[in-house]
Amino acid sequence: MKGLFPVMSQTTFAANDVSAQASRVWFVVDAADKPLGRLASVIATVLRGKHKPTYTTHVDTGDFVIVVNADKVRLTGNKLDKKFYYRHSGIPGGFKQESYRHLLARNPEFPIEKAVKGMLPKNVLGREMLTKLKIYATADHPHAAQKPQPLTVKL
Repeated sequence: MKGLFPVMSQTTFAANDVSAQASRVWFVVDAADKPLGRLASVIATVLRGKHKPTYTTHVDTGDFVIVVNADKVRLTGNKLDKKFYYRHSGIPGGFKQESYRHLLARNPEFPIEKAVKGMLPKNVLGREMLTKLKIYATADHPHAAQKPQPLTVKL
């Protein structure tokens, strides 16, 4: 029975660090009038590399993402006033809360960064992926030399 069927060996592709870093692309996303959650899920997918056929779970195969117009991102419904950002300093009475309306006025990059961070892995690899995210409140960015390609976000 051994010789009836030819032995075919197929291997699964697994990216390594060298091949993943060699094929990085820069994308630019305009956040103006885009819902925060949908924008963050597309950005997280690109940062992880899940849009590529060479995606490997244990290697950072993702691309760089530049987000412009972060101050014009949209939150649906009443979330501007009813969604809060919470933090605690660690001392008694150190609990602070801030509505997203005030947070967008004070630091417009933070809500996008926080939303994307929550959609990435909670380990060293996820923190590494987050370093490839560049967020700017206005339409200007200093990454023109990388020749970023536009990334479309479907609503």
